Amino acid sequence: MKNYNIAVVGATGMVGRTILKVLEERNFPINNLYLFSSAKSAGTSMEFKGKSYIVEELNNASFDRDMDIALFSAGGSTSTKYAPIAASKGVVVIDNSSAFRMDKDVPLVVPEVNESEIMKHKGIIANPNCSTIQAVVALKPLHDKYKIKRIVYSTYQAVSGSGVKGVDDLKNGLANKPNSFYPHPIANNCLPHIDVFGENGYTKEEMKMIEETKKIFDDYNLRITATTVRVPVSNCHSESVNVEFYNDFDLEELRNTLKDSPGIILVDDPEKNLYPLASLANGNDEVFVGRIRRDESVDCGINIWIVSDNIRKGAATNAVQIAESLIKNI
Repeated sequence: MKNYNIAVVGATGMVGRTILKVLEERNFPINNLYLFSSAKSAGTSMEFKGKSYIVEELNNASFDRDMDIALFSAGGSTSTKYAPIAASKGVVVIDNSSAFRMDKDVPLVVPEVNESEIMKHKGIIANPNCSTIQAVVALKPLHDKYKIKRIVYSTYQAVSGSGVKGVDDLKNGLANKPNSFYPHPIANNCLPHIDVFGENGYTKEEMKMIEETKKIFDDYNLRITATTVRVPVSNCHSESVNVEFYNDFDLEELRNTLKDSPGIILVDDPEKNLYPLASLANGNDEVFVGRIRRDESVDCGINIWIVSDNIRKGAATNAVQIAESLIKNI
């Protein structure tokens, strides 16, 4: 098996560290590993497979070496500046920010859903938003079988989705210390406010879910609305999703479709109080699905509960899965 030269940009951040963990867990074939960060974290020593690596400061010359793939997780402004530089040097960028997701020339990929898009890249592949990833993994097999007409997303998103600052705000709030990141205390609260509000009253996070789902499914006729909420949970996003189909369905067949689909674990036995929980999904790469029931207010609708680890499947693992798919073809 060929080994590859891999760069991780934003290596010292929450997602960057998890990318390294996932690369190690999945035994990704690496020859040389390069770690990059901002000047603030440069010089940090990090361990990978028992070997120490010194984190370098990212600059315009960082990719003037033999590199195959760069996994970016350092924010939109960093990606906007440096991803095109990396791509111009022949490095394939897998970007975890929102910088390129809606660019028509950049594939937006969840491998279980639209893996075939990967090789259409022109040097950059976008990793979708964490809340979108887990939703489309669960919805794609249903869309293929019953044709989705409308989706109503209601999310309950963990503070880890905001990075270290969000996690610290929850810890401080639970210790009766003031919050410094969120506009209101997150401890004992649900904040219906993720990212900035737009002129239409939706937040940027809500519009990401709407537009990214359409792009990933390559179906711009889908009718989608969303409300995204930050909740006082450390890690793992939960989502209540209402789906209306064009075609009728047998509920047991629908459950089996989900059960047999890649990347999904069905947890759906209400009589035994079994349904997806954040504590169950934490540290795992699968998308957990349950509370499946007919929406009796429409002819062909269901309600479904979807939970996944937003740092792993919602970011790091999805990026590594894209890289794994990529090396099959390079």
